Amino acid sequence: MVLRRLTVDDAEFLLELLNEPSFLQYIGDRGVRTLDDAREYVLAGPVDSYERHGFGLYLTALKEQGVPIGICGLLKRESLEDVDIGFAFLPKYWSRGYALESASAVMDYGRNALGLRRIVAVTAPDNDASIRVLEKLGMRFERMVRLADDGPESKLFAA
Repeated sequence: MVLRRLTVDDAEFLLELLNEPSFLQYIGDRGVRTLDDAREYVLAGPVDSYERHGFGLYLTALKEQGVPIGICGLLKRESLEDVDIGFAFLPKYWSRGYALESASAVMDYGRNALGLRRIVAVTAPDNDASIRVLEKLGMRFERMVRLADDGPESKLFAA
């Protein structure tokens, strides 16, 4: 696999990923309905994060074919004290170890290149597949949190 920074050229892939029923259910609706929305999402989210924090979400692609399969990276949310790791993949690439492989690489980057001592993750309470990945990364459940005052409760894991 290859992880690289997202660009507006990835809009078509992101439009598909962000509108997958599983993404909407477990992560949330980002309001991305058109290619222009997807381009704006890249600029306002990942690109802004690269510039402000030096990290963000990265495109995850199959190395040989260059086919995008998901996103994985580090986020700094105002609602959390710590940097958190996030990932999402197209369902046809689930259960192949891609989430664990990319998340492990991102965790190593966060610790070794960025010097992060603590990395957390948040997930929907019923997202069993993501919880298993987080546990394989050595993360443990700490507490329930809300990322927004009016948002649903999420499980917070920490390593």
